Amino acid sequence: MSQATLSSGDRTRYLANLQDEIDSAFLYNAVADAEKSPQLAEVYRKLAATETKHAEFWQTQLRETGQAANTPKPSWRARTLAALAKRFGASFVLPTITDLERGDSKGYATQPESKDTAMSAEENSHANVLRAIVTQTRGGMEGSAVAQLEGRHRAAGGNALRAAVLGANDGLVSNLSLIMGVAGAVTQGHEIVIAGMAGLLAGACSMAMGEWISVQSSRELYERQIKIEAAELEHAPQEEQEELALIYQAKGLPQAQAETFAAKLVTDKNSALDTLAREELGIDPQELGGSAIEAAATSFVLFAIGAVIPLFPFFLLSGIPAIIVSVIVSTFGLFGIGAAITLMTGRSVWFSGGRMVLIGLGAALVTFIIGRIIGVTIAG
Repeated sequence: MSQATLSSGDRTRYLANLQDEIDSAFLYNAVADAEKSPQLAEVYRKLAATETKHAEFWQTQLRETGQAANTPKPSWRARTLAALAKRFGASFVLPTITDLERGDSKGYATQPESKDTAMSAEENSHANVLRAIVTQTRGGMEGSAVAQLEGRHRAAGGNALRAAVLGANDGLVSNLSLIMGVAGAVTQGHEIVIAGMAGLLAGACSMAMGEWISVQSSRELYERQIKIEAAELEHAPQEEQEELALIYQAKGLPQAQAETFAAKLVTDKNSALDTLAREELGIDPQELGGSAIEAAATSFVLFAIGAVIPLFPFFLLSGIPAIIVSVIVSTFGLFGIGAAITLMTGRSVWFSGGRMVLIGLGAALVTFIIGRIIGVTIAG
């Protein structure tokens, strides 16, 4: 494709692909620096080298069409994820990076410049490697720390970052709606502050209790499963040995080697039970889902952080000015949460932030109108 025939859309696509690869290489190197395991760190650096090679491919495409091919700097999203990996450990951001890799592989399979190259397969391979790491290891983050942040959103891919963002969003949207509903009926007095505090405490306590029950129930379920596995290992060791052999065969070991390894492992009951729990049940016996108390406390704090945003102006102001300031600061909070979500989705900051603002303020407007109607009815 010559410079004369390169459309603005193609140029934009080339530059977007180049930026994605620069971001990926930067992230993998950052995750490698944060990873405690030297073996895993080496895997991440190899992935980074592949992403650098992909970036060079798109730089070459741009140069061949006469376009400037300067190497861009990592985006704010990549820098933010790198900072989170440094602070909380590699596994905190791995689910997000896995999702991004999966999207890259699908995109490259349909682009004319890359569909006949190995790039799509390599990106898909990266996603598979990361998914295996996320599933089978805890990376640089302790299991208890993961449990603290996962909360009731654990089903959303095990992404602790997503859970933290959504926990704060729950608090902000629910308390903003409650406060605006009361403000619609009563614009003056301490009723709004009382309602806001009640909403903050009730919501945070509800989240904390739900999280405690969720994590504690998971721990009890895991303990029961491990006890069952221990009984089976005690009474039917041959069957458990065969299961282990099949598991290792599924992981790629030759049949003879898998059987030998399983037979050796079963001779040590403790090691065999630990391995069966991890490989067959997907449970880490040392963690069992983390601390229920820590998870509950973190869920409480995350909800409260979001809930205090629309309430704070009412401690300083009253009446219409307080309502206006509450809406303004909540708008910024909602936009910030929407922007944070783009760390996982890769969507435009303005799109995600604007969408979150519209949803949050829309809910607040509905409750305000309902509150106004109720207030007028009672007063009349």
